[in-house]
Amino acid sequence: MKESARDKIITTGVEMVAISGFNATGIESVLKAAGVPKGSFYHHFGSKENFGIEVINLFAERYAQKLHSFFDDQSVAPLERIHNYLEHSIEHLTQENFSKGCLIGTLGQELADQNERFRDRLAEVFCDWLDIFAECLRQAQHDGALNPRLDAQKLASFLLSGWEGAILRAKVMRSPEPLKQFVAILFTTVLTAG
Repeated sequence: MKESARDKIITTGVEMVAISGFNATGIESVLKAAGVPKGSFYHHFGSKENFGIEVINLFAERYAQKLHSFFDDQSVAPLERIHNYLEHSIEHLTQENFSKGCLIGTLGQELADQNERFRDRLAEVFCDWLDIFAECLRQAQHDGALNPRLDAQKLASFLLSGWEGAILRAKVMRSPEPLKQFVAILFTTVLTAG
């Protein structure tokens, strides 16, 4: 099936915003890279803000699919699912030479204090991810692999916040070390049965 002009613009936007950020990504450069005429942009989006929301939506949808591919795998123990996801992410970020981080985290840093609509949508995405992590942690508690006295939702929040911070440091350092350290400490001190 042929990709529509609208979808081409959004897909190209996700790639370009992931590298350059939202404010530095020009509409004309997105249209040129997508091979779409200028009139298409305003016909489909009306404004750069609407386009930005669609970029967030597409990335969030794709990333949720990725998370579910790890976290819904019932053939793997819950904590191992989390470990596999984190290790896969380290590998991916290293292959990209840390030029791209988490688009949602990057946009959160760039836009949260500039635009309430963006802030609200980014917060929703983080909440969705949080629920996926929390459910996996609850399964680990149910299986006896994780301390049942811990609040799974708060633990998921801690995990996600720490991971996003480690991604930021890895990008700055152009090194996987902050990510590896985070995973090592997470699994030896926090995600334990005791």
